[in-house]
Amino acid sequence: DDRPVIVSAHGVPKAVPEEAGRRNMIAVDATCPLVTKVHNEAARYHAAGLQLIFIGHEGHPETIGTMGQLPPGEVILVETPEDVARITVRDPAQLAFATQTTLSVDDTAEIIAALRARFPQIAGPGHEDICYATTNRQAAVKAIAPKIDALLVVGAPNSSNTRRLVEVGRAAGCAYAQLVRRAEDIDWRAIEGIRAIGITAGASAPEELIEEVVAALGERYDLTTEQVVTAE
Repeated sequence: DDRPVIVSAHGVPKAVPEEAGRRNMIAVDATCPLVTKVHNEAARYHAAGLQLIFIGHEGHPETIGTMGQLPPGEVILVETPEDVARITVRDPAQLAFATQTTLSVDDTAEIIAALRARFPQIAGPGHEDICYATTNRQAAVKAIAPKIDALLVVGAPNSSNTRRLVEVGRAAGCAYAQLVRRAEDIDWRAIEGIRAIGITAGASAPEELIEEVVAALGERYDLTTEQVVTAE
């Protein structure tokens, strides 16, 4: 019981720090401030008597953490616009929504539009709570997509924002987009004959992994690198 508990950036259900406190454990909260902001919004909506609809991915640590801020039944999860048509709410006039911070801006916009169409009185944040590290990367992928033949996204397969980058690349017209953990995962046959390749990374991917991928490309190709910046 004397071990410290560190809460990851994704956040955890309320029950976790409460249990740590009950055991007199040291709890270090490393929850991302943007996630904490969503938790605070959820608590505020609940205090106002509103049922919360959360836009997120089932089983994702952030979704589990945010839904765990409120009592069971107070949060309804939706993953797609189709889900919005299927859910049963307590009172259509007493609703609010919040979003997982690592989703695609385009995906959430579609689901929010479906929520507003079905529940015109629904309350929500002034602007989407998508984390800026995620939105900046998605904007950069959209900017480079017309100039490249293939896209490599460096990051973990279980990372929501990393997988979204692959989807954003494909949606922006990039014929080939591949998620790689590191250089050894590159499918060289798939990018044979490619003239321009884009490289981006998930929000938590270390810089050295990106450098490793660039170095691996440099060993096989005559490489000219260009940095595309859409935000500082």
